[in-house]
Amino acid sequence: MVMVVDSADDPVKDAVSTISIPSVPKSLVSSEDEIRGKMVMFRSLTTQSLTSKALMKKTMKLSNKDIIGSGGYGTVYRLRIDDTTAFAVKRLNKGNTDRDHGFERELNAMGDIKHRNIVTLHGYYIAPQFNLLIYELMPNGSLDALLHGKSSKEKPLDWSSRCKIAVGAARGLSYLHHDCIPHIIHRDIKSSNILLDQNMEARVSDFGLATLMEPDQSHVTTIVAGTFGYLAPEYFDTGRATTKGDVYSFGVILLELLTGRRPTDESFIEGGKKLVTWVKEVVEEGREEHAIDGSLVCFPIEKVRKVFAIADKCLESDPLKRPTMAAVLKMLEQINQTNL
Repeated sequence: MVMVVDSADDPVKDAVSTISIPSVPKSLVSSEDEIRGKMVMFRSLTTQSLTSKALMKKTMKLSNKDIIGSGGYGTVYRLRIDDTTAFAVKRLNKGNTDRDHGFERELNAMGDIKHRNIVTLHGYYIAPQFNLLIYELMPNGSLDALLHGKSSKEKPLDWSSRCKIAVGAARGLSYLHHDCIPHIIHRDIKSSNILLDQNMEARVSDFGLATLMEPDQSHVTTIVAGTFGYLAPEYFDTGRATTKGDVYSFGVILLELLTGRRPTDESFIEGGKKLVTWVKEVVEEGREEHAIDGSLVCFPIEKVRKVFAIADKCLESDPLKRPTMAAVLKMLEQINQTNL
């Protein structure tokens, strides 16, 4: 069930086809945008006590001081309703045709999804100049920030937390690939798109590049897009998006969790290597403990070796040799259940 506030003449179907890189406004929504816009909120336990008008009123008060993140596909604001309820509001400006389908892709991919490891979409807003996506706020930020930001030195992730995050992200991706019909290829799996809730449970986020694939299809041909360091090598050659491309990207995330290093780490670029090739050499030599994140003071070396081995399978150059995300999830869960 949804609740709708509509003061625009254009139907949703027409309005959801145009977005672009946002400029950062002093105020998120102007009074003119409010008059001409359409807000839709999906009914849930979180939103049942809210009206769309009340939410719109609070959204209008958002400004630069509420920004919590930004990137190529939008600027994200923290919208605090009260002491117990808050949302993440992503603003997507309209105008650049190359990026105009991102809003529609996120709606198509996220509209019906309710899963413990996928960020929940609570609603959206359509105005003449921009669109808004209203998501559940993840209080512990992104995996990228936890591994590479200030908190990585102040309070580094321990081994059990890293394993929990790996399993959660794998479970979310497995759900997208195998349980959703049509299947969903994320196409931009990276550590900044793995968010952490209040229980440090991983949530897959940002579906601006997501592609839907029918069960009888093996791939979808697209314009090459994604993030350098995470993209599968065959994607550059063919432009074919597959679930195995997401598996490759997930393998890179496993290496980040193990080594604490980004795939674009300057030391690799200067040495003419990549994180993937460097780790492969270390694993082949049986020196996994030398690649492990220095902030990890206590870890079970046998489990570490097994996770490196799973990452290596995900990073096979031949996509046909890579496991499915369902198989990856099963392997990770088995490691967590083993007492070593």
